[in-house]
Amino acid sequence: MAEHLKTAKSEADRAEDDAKVRASVEAALKDIEARGDVAVREMAAKFDNYEPESFRLSQAEIDALIGELSDRELADIKFAQEQVRNFARIQRDSMKDVEVETMPGVILGHRNIPVQSVGCYVPGGKFPMVASAHMSVATASVAGVPRIVACTPPFKGKPNPAVIAAMHLGGAHEIHVLGGIQAVGAMAIGTETIEPVHMLVGPGNAYVAEAKRQLFGRVGIDLFAGPTETMVIADHTVDAEICATDLLGQAEHGYNSPAVMLTTSRKLAEATQAEIDRLLGILPTAETARVSWEEYGEVILCEDHDEMLALANDIASEHVQVMTDRDDWYLENMHSYGALFLGPRTNVSNGDKVIGTNHTLPTKKAGRYTGGLWVGKFIKTHSYQKITTDEAATLIGEYGSRLCMLEGFVGHAEQCNVRVRRYGGVNVPYGAGAPYREAAE
Repeated sequence: MAEHLKTAKSEADRAEDDAKVRASVEAALKDIEARGDVAVREMAAKFDNYEPESFRLSQAEIDALIGELSDRELADIKFAQEQVRNFARIQRDSMKDVEVETMPGVILGHRNIPVQSVGCYVPGGKFPMVASAHMSVATASVAGVPRIVACTPPFKGKPNPAVIAAMHLGGAHEIHVLGGIQAVGAMAIGTETIEPVHMLVGPGNAYVAEAKRQLFGRVGIDLFAGPTETMVIADHTVDAEICATDLLGQAEHGYNSPAVMLTTSRKLAEATQAEIDRLLGILPTAETARVSWEEYGEVILCEDHDEMLALANDIASEHVQVMTDRDDWYLENMHSYGALFLGPRTNVSNGDKVIGTNHTLPTKKAGRYTGGLWVGKFIKTHSYQKITTDEAATLIGEYGSRLCMLEGFVGHAEQCNVRVRRYGGVNVPYGAGAPYREAAE
């Protein structure tokens, strides 16, 4: 049976925190709906101390910000973005339109059509999340979305040049320096200066994630993404330094970023906790990482790999780093997670920044029913049908008529009956089911 060597904040305490966030977000969204740009501007001043003449950047402002970057910085951004684009193109190419004649005269098909407008939120208040622009904006561009709106908060009082460059190079049609609830609310609800979008995507803090949850239905969303979660599954094949580093690497995201270690080795578990204490003494972001680790960190000692697998699938963490003597076994058997990082040579930061897979991933157990953001999230698959012969219209209509009557839908049945009469010459009494072929003949 699993033994918890370190426990995290209780579910009750977490639920209380969530309730406070929920109430704050609800009030803010109502304010944006009622007062539009005025409410958005007040929130930007309050939360970001930012009050420009216009939140939307002009092309001249974009060019000037990009000009602040060195050639090497731009080259790094372009390299990472190309990896994301390349994998997104491969994924898009796997999605095929379909048309097939399922029986003589009956043609069924589907078309893959891009969402017509998307709002991409790129976090940046605490850290400028350059990579999030690739994951949302560039991927939407590959999908063929015709209107891409991008929002990011100011960083240290002004737009961050690297984030703006990534948004622009990724294909954003509008860039607004706007953060938090006010950004996602403005994009979804619309204001006097921002036309509402059809879908919201991108990670964010607890307030952004809750705003997306509350706005779902009014607009589509990619998934519930935030705050960051990480899990390390490790056995005797790795050491404490790499485990501790991987746990703290994600804990530094925020004050409420869960970091969980599952291991079959008591020695490794204890050594990892000691190494975390050591690293927190030298990590520049320790102020944030320490709170996450103390309040949301867990170390769970398991009897064997089967128990680690069962716990990992139950927790359904956003990032799962697997470093064992059977990494591919976990790939074959895990079913609930955001993304897997297999073996000690890779790590979550590769996925976050450069390797090409998307880093906007499901949190809070959402990995049980959805994967992460990918080009397919920006694509709607719409079916269609057509009947090209009188014989097919009659045959399908006869079955449809009788099945509608079986359910008591007379009006539905008449939609079928009028075709049976017109294209098959069968005199079906009004409001009755079509006769069986034997009876008709």
